[in-house]
Amino acid sequence: MPVTKVIRYRTKPDRAEENEWLIREVFAELAEQRPEGLHYAAFRLDDGVSFLHVAVVDGDVNPLNASAAFAAFGAGIADRCAEGPMPADATAVGSYRLLP
Repeated sequence: MPVTKVIRYRTKPDRAEENEWLIREVFAELAEQRPEGLHYAAFRLDDGVSFLHVAVVDGDVNPLNASAAFAAFGAGIADRCAEGPMPADATAVGSYRLLP
């Protein structure tokens, strides 16, 4: 059964661009490695400093745990954040082409 995680946080204003760059590095690595069992999206909200990540993992192993880029992203997240991160498990109530 898939597990859905939603993570919200707000970066410090002077760290938002760095945070976005690190996220883009994760997605570049994912595009190259194409791991199975992961559906993942990250959003930068219109305030410019808030981010929202949604990850759906199909199996028991989260492919992000094997990602060097994700490890680099996670290594400094506490220093980049003004608030959060706030992870939560989620259950889809509805989806139109977003989730598998």
